[in-house]
Amino acid sequence: MSAKDMYHDQFVRALQKDGWTITHDPLIIGVGKTDLLIDLGAERMLAAEREGEQIAVEIKSFIKLSVIHDLKEAVGQFILYAGALAESPENVGRVLYLAIREETYEAVFEEAIGQMLLRHTHLPLIVFNASREEITQWEK
Repeated sequence: MSAKDMYHDQFVRALQKDGWTITHDPLIIGVGKTDLLIDLGAERMLAAEREGEQIAVEIKSFIKLSVIHDLKEAVGQFILYAGALAESPENVGRVLYLAIREETYEAVFEEAIGQMLLRHTHLPLIVFNASREEITQWEK
């Protein structure tokens, strides 16, 4: 079992405050003989539908010395997990998100490198405030 991100618990509480129910912690996706562990699986029941919305979330803290190294690692992991979800029959329709703190969004995704990445890749983000344990932004 891999170690949880340092902001895991704060993000879980933020997601719950936003009306989501945690269904998996972690969400395990099998690919051949390999199990991939996505940080969370969650769902939210929608009043107008019989079935709810389902998401998978990979939480990243971006606390290493190199933001670029953190970014490459997060994007690579996201691509790997997106492929695994796409081939997982029991997770059809589950949308994968990368969860990051507001500070990370400002330092990375409001800068040229992050803007370039968002223009050329599909990288849905959930931005959260760790101290208030609140989701502040959804980028689909």
